[in-house]
Amino acid sequence: MSDFEFPMDDARRVVHAALVEDLGGDDGVDVTTEATIPRDAVTTGEIVARAPGVVAGLPVAQLVVDETATISGSGMCEVNILVPEGTVVARGDVLATVSGPTATILTAERTILNILSRISGVATATRDWADALEGTGATVLDTRKTTPGMRALQKYAVRAGGGTNKRLGLFDVAMIKDNHKLAAGSITAAYDRIRERFPDVPVQVEVTTVEEGLEAVAAGARFIMCDNMSPELLAETIEALSATGETIEVEATGGLTLERAAEYAATGVDYLSVGALTHSAAILDIALDLAEGQDV
Repeated sequence: MSDFEFPMDDARRVVHAALVEDLGGDDGVDVTTEATIPRDAVTTGEIVARAPGVVAGLPVAQLVVDETATISGSGMCEVNILVPEGTVVARGDVLATVSGPTATILTAERTILNILSRISGVATATRDWADALEGTGATVLDTRKTTPGMRALQKYAVRAGGGTNKRLGLFDVAMIKDNHKLAAGSITAAYDRIRERFPDVPVQVEVTTVEEGLEAVAAGARFIMCDNMSPELLAETIEALSATGETIEVEATGGLTLERAAEYAATGVDYLSVGALTHSAAILDIALDLAEGQDV
C-alpha cells in the first residue's frame, strides 16, 4: 500500500460530475449499452497500461463503477487492484480487473480511463523530475496551475510520483507576488499587512532580484520564491540570503526544464516548482479490455 492518502471525497465529487456529463444527467442513460447489452450479462475487464509510466488513481475505478451502478441501476462490480499506487509500469501490465455486469463496465469505462490516465500522466511527469533531482538535495514542487475541480487528485498524483505539494490553495499559504507588491506599495508593506490580518498563516514572497530577496527577509519572510532567475543570479541570491544568518527556504520557479534541473539544483536551492507537472503533463495511455480480448 502507498503511504500517501488518496483523496476519496474529492474523487467522488469528480467521478459524479464526470458521469453526469457523460450520461446527460443524474437520470441519464448510455444509449448504446442500454440497447445492446442484456442486463444479466456479466464479464471481467482488465485495466491495462498501454505505455510505460507511473500509475496513480486506481481507487477511482471502484468509485466509478459504484456510481455508475447507482445512476443506471445496472448492478454492482468488484474492482481488484493489482499494483500499488506510484508503481512504475510497463506497456502491457495489468493494473486492475473489474468484474460484474457488462453494462456497468461498459458505461463506466471511459470515465475510469479519463481520470486514471490524466492523473497517472501527472505522476509520470513528476517521477521524471524526481529522478532528475535525485541526490541533489532539491525537491520538485507542484503549483496551483491545476485543472479546475481536479486539484486534489492532481496533487495526489504529484505525491505518488515522488514530488511534494506546495500550497493547496489561496487559503493555507499567503504568497506575495508582483501584483501584490504593486498594490500594497512594497514587499514590506504587503508582508506587514498579511502578518497583521493573518498572523498564523505561512508567508512566501516572490522576488526577481537579490535586493528584493533581502527586503523580504528583512521584513520577516523565511520562504523566498525566486522567479525566472538564471542559475547564476539564483546562486548569487541564495548566497546573499544565507549571509543574513537567517534560516531561509528558497524555491526556484519559472522557465525550468528537465534538461537544466541539475544545473538549478546545484545552486543550493531547496525547491524547484514546476507548473507543467499539472498543466501540461501528457496522459498515460491506459485501456480497459474485456476478458475475451476485445478493446472497449
